[in-house]
Amino acid sequence: MKAKGGGLTDNTQRLRRARIAREGLPFIVTPLVLGVVVFALGWQIVGGVLLLLGLFCLAFFRDPDRSIPEDPRLLVAPADGTVTAVEQTEQGLRISIFLSVFNVHVNRSPVAGKVVQVKYHPGRFLAANFEKSSKENERNTLLLETAGGEVRVVQIAGIIARRIVCRVQSGDQLGRGERFGLIRFGSRTELYTPPGVEPLVGLGSRVRGGSTPLARWPAVRDA
Repeated sequence: MKAKGGGLTDNTQRLRRARIAREGLPFIVTPLVLGVVVFALGWQIVGGVLLLLGLFCLAFFRDPDRSIPEDPRLLVAPADGTVTAVEQTEQGLRISIFLSVFNVHVNRSPVAGKVVQVKYHPGRFLAANFEKSSKENERNTLLLETAGGEVRVVQIAGIIARRIVCRVQSGDQLGRGERFGLIRFGSRTELYTPPGVEPLVGLGSRVRGGSTPLARWPAVRDA
C-alpha cells in the first residue's frame, strides 16, 4: 500500500527493513510448521502453543538496521538491553549490559578494529542478571585491536541461553556497529576498554546495539 504522493507507508517501510538472524530460522520454521500441521489434525491447543512459540522466536531473532553515530570518539553499545554495571578500574572501563528475552540479541562491534583473538570459555548457566555470571558462565571473548588500544567484548550465556554464536575469527576487520554474532534466549554482553575512556551511560540505562553511545575516547582518533 502506498501513501499519498507515491511514497510507502511507515509500516511498509519498517517491514522492508526488517531482518531475521539466519541462526534463528530453525527455531522459527519448525514450531510454525508443526503448529499448522497439529492444528489441522484437530489438536488445537497444542497447535496454538506451537504457533505462539514460533511467533515468539520470530520476534526474538529480529535483526533491525540501526543508525550508527558518526562521531569517531564514540564507542557504541555491543547489544540491546539494560546497563547493570559501569566500573572504572586501573585496567580501564567495564560496562555490562543485561539482555532479557524481549531484547534484540544480535551483537555488534562497539568500535572499528581488527579481531586479534576469539576465545571461548566453558562455564555455568547462571541467570545473566547475576553479577557473578560474568566470571562463571559460558562466554566468548572477542579481542579487538584499535587505534586507541585493545577493546574486549564478552558474550555471556544466561540461564536459558545455551548457544553463543560468533561469526568472526582472528584477522577479520570489523566496522563500528557491525554485526558479529548473537546469543540465544537471554544473556549478558560486556565491554572492556583501555584506561581514560569516559562512560556516557549509568546504571539502569536502556541501550540499543550499534546506535547508543556507551563511552567516548579521550581524544579524536580513527577507531
